Amino acid sequence: MTATSRSPRPAGRGRSGGGRSGSGSGSRPKPSGTRAGASRSTKKAPAKGKGTAKGRSSAPVGDTTLVKVAKATSRATEGHRADLAGLALLLLALITAFGVYGGDLGGPVGRAVARGFGLLVGSARVLVPPALAVAGGLLIRGRTAPPPEPDPETGEIPLEAHGPARRALGVLLLVVAGLGLLHLATGSPSLDAPGDELVDAAGFLGAAIGEPLTALLATGGALAVLLLVLVAGVVLVADLTLRTAGRGAASAVTSAARPALRSVRKGFASLFHLDRELAEEGGEVPMGGVVDLTDGATGGAIYDFEDEPDPPAPAPRPRRKKAPPEPVAEPEQLEIDLGPGAAPSAWKLPPAKVLTRVGAQSVDRKAVEEVGRHLEHALAEHGVETRLSGMTVGPTVTRYELELGPGVKVARVTSLHRDIAYAMATPDVRILAPIPGKQAIGVEIPNASKQLVTVGDILASPEARAARHPLEVAVGRDIDGQAVMAALASMPHVLIAGATGAGKSSCINSLLTSVLMRATPEQVRMILVDPKQVEMGQYNRLPHLLTEVVTDPKKAANALAWAVREMERRYDLLANVGFRDITGYNAAHDKGLLQPEVPGDPELPRLPFILVVIDELADLMMVAARDVEESITRIAQKARAVGIHLVIATQRPSVNVITGLIKANVPSRWAFAVSSSTDSRVILDQQGAERLLGKGDMLLMGPSSSVPQRVQGSWVTEEEVRQVVAHWRRQAPEVTYDETVQTDEGGTPGSSGSGGGGAAGGDDDDDLLAQATELVVRSQLGSTSMLQRKLKVGFARAGRIMDLLEQRGVVGPSVGSKARAVLMTVDELDGGGGGAGADPDAVPADAGSAGVATAPDPPA
Repeated sequence: MTATSRSPRPAGRGRSGGGRSGSGSGSRPKPSGTRAGASRSTKKAPAKGKGTAKGRSSAPVGDTTLVKVAKATSRATEGHRADLAGLALLLLALITAFGVYGGDLGGPVGRAVARGFGLLVGSARVLVPPALAVAGGLLIRGRTAPPPEPDPETGEIPLEAHGPARRALGVLLLVVAGLGLLHLATGSPSLDAPGDELVDAAGFLGAAIGEPLTALLATGGALAVLLLVLVAGVVLVADLTLRTAGRGAASAVTSAARPALRSVRKGFASLFHLDRELAEEGGEVPMGGVVDLTDGATGGAIYDFEDEPDPPAPAPRPRRKKAPPEPVAEPEQLEIDLGPGAAPSAWKLPPAKVLTRVGAQSVDRKAVEEVGRHLEHALAEHGVETRLSGMTVGPTVTRYELELGPGVKVARVTSLHRDIAYAMATPDVRILAPIPGKQAIGVEIPNASKQLVTVGDILASPEARAARHPLEVAVGRDIDGQAVMAALASMPHVLIAGATGAGKSSCINSLLTSVLMRATPEQVRMILVDPKQVEMGQYNRLPHLLTEVVTDPKKAANALAWAVREMERRYDLLANVGFRDITGYNAAHDKGLLQPEVPGDPELPRLPFILVVIDELADLMMVAARDVEESITRIAQKARAVGIHLVIATQRPSVNVITGLIKANVPSRWAFAVSSSTDSRVILDQQGAERLLGKGDMLLMGPSSSVPQRVQGSWVTEEEVRQVVAHWRRQAPEVTYDETVQTDEGGTPGSSGSGGGGAAGGDDDDDLLAQATELVVRSQLGSTSMLQRKLKVGFARAGRIMDLLEQRGVVGPSVGSKARAVLMTVDELDGGGGGAGADPDAVPADAGSAGVATAPDPPA
């Protein structure tokens, strides 16, 4: 273009201006084309007059200047065009507002603009200033969107890209319908009417719309057409379908009318004594209700809500027909077929009324479905095609079931969990991909309000009524709203871990309360270890306890060692009578089939289950890690058959506390909320616990499943625990415990099994004590580290052996870091004066069970 405009001046190419032009042309990427254009212009120049050449050259120079100015202006305003256009619309809105609303305030310009809009749209001109202001604000606020790109597979523009055009068409339809209806409402003046009549009506546009419709369809037909156009405009602007809009309107009307209808029905029910029928009907979704959505994103929903298995407390009338409140606990008694050799128990279980029950709780089904639709839309914004196929409402979270579109990978959804949490305005979401047994993925989103789950509700559920084992405990409710009971006898040991405040202590209290509500001291005995000294103190003086609550970590290691010795003693007893496990042994005992081998010997005792609960494992591992780990490992490996079960809790889920040896032998894991995925892998061997919500939200993984189950843990108050404990204390005011449980000498009756190095005391400690005596006396060196090296034991155990040697007079007291003085000579050792290996308290193995040690007789 530049070469062509300068080609009529070939004679000036040698001047300074021509030189500048030539250099400028030569700087372009294609200088050859420029030179060719210049040569052609030079050939044509002689045929023209000189004045003609000058005249022709003046106009292109002016055009070039205007083009340059336009380009420079365009470059200067680039990025601000929307702002400038918005400001122009705001200025026009201001001038129009002064002319329309202010009269003379707008001056001649304002009055002229107002008159023009009046002739155009009539009395609707009052809406023009705010419409212009809104349009200007949108331009200033908005950003220019890039042009939509076609789909690489189909070559079509996606539907989402047509949103602005759809809304613009909707606004146009609203304007057309509004002006047409205004024209009909103001007398329908014709286009030939005076201007003042049109200004007072709908203007020329309104007349141009309404007059042809009136002439063709009369007033009624025109009104119907304009109303349909108005509805179409609303649908396009709001991005709705008629079916969705109709369903929303129906829901709004139903919600508004429901309170009035419910009041009327309650009034009639009170007149005709229909309380029960009214209570069975519900207008909301019960907790645990399952919603089956069969129509995708826009279709209707078919609701199939399961009824709450346990309704709220009955009305007072049926209670008058029942027996006094004492027999309330009778349904909770374990129904066991007792043989002729079993005496009926005089222990009374606590009544069910001591535990609080919340009863049925409901949630708003409409709100739940709206969250599901919002989730579906959020995934669509990230390019993931899904269809909401169902919802399951739990006490803490709701699981939304999504079917993936063709070609959508599951990994693509799981990688969006943070984006989903952001879109749903929740701290975090958990994605179950896929749901076991279903061709769908599950997205678990926290509920707006949690549902309270109490131990009373769980123990009153059908699942608890069907449980017969005394060690089946209440855990909580799963995401389906069903009560979860855990059979500790089949787990057979449980590891509970989670961060501080996640709900571990509440879980342990619920577990212990469940045992106390369902089992007598003849059925279950317990050892409670509480290094924190404040969590389990309220359970002291219970007849179920074998010893008082253990708070000293060193004594806790002794208690675990006692459990190992009791395990070995029970195995010896079962081997002598020919039974493989405690269940068969107790069944034979209850039916009177067990008789002593020698007539006149004491009868064989019934063996209760022993539950060992450790509230904080980390503290024990810091004091006596080797002994505690060995005892836990031995119990976990062998104690199931003889009825000894472990419940281990810790708030420090690290590999130093939960060692690989402990994890390998404790397959059942209950994980509460943790701070990192690393802690979750320590507990569950997989991620997931870091996305829990706390306050009882937990994942349960049993020994036979690798997929954890999400459960909201049950809650029991301190007052309820005190009432349950007080019930048992009233039946046994004086309780005598087995003092050997916490001692380090292991004076357990009938200790005939081998300790295997994992326990402090028993025959194994007697052997070690004899070896230690010989080592110390012959070397005349009372050193703990020497015993540790020679006997290959831990430092804590070597120290205990040295204390035993001091008690027996073999060595003197400790003198700081120096070796102890040896008080026994080699001659005394050879003469047998030490007696270190003697066990004067030993009794036959069948003398009785430590598990039933001095259980108090209940009142008559």
